Amino acid sequence: MKINKYVEDLKKKSAAELNDELVAAKKELFNLRFQNATNQLDNTSRIKEVRKNIARIQTVISEQKAAN
Repeated sequence: MKINKYVEDLKKKSAAELNDELVAAKKELFNLRFQNATNQLDNTSRIKEVRKNIARIQTVISEQKAAN
């Protein structure tokens, strides 16, 4: 499954890499919301996908903090 592969890749990354990825995902979400507000966004399901990816990244970060 594609999602499981993504989560496995996240778990292999360091805390700094995860934070960088989180920042990038939040920027993408902002841009998608901006495009949606100006009616320039064709694929609105991408917003939901990015929000779930942000949650996945945050979950992996908190799991790593709990393990330490």
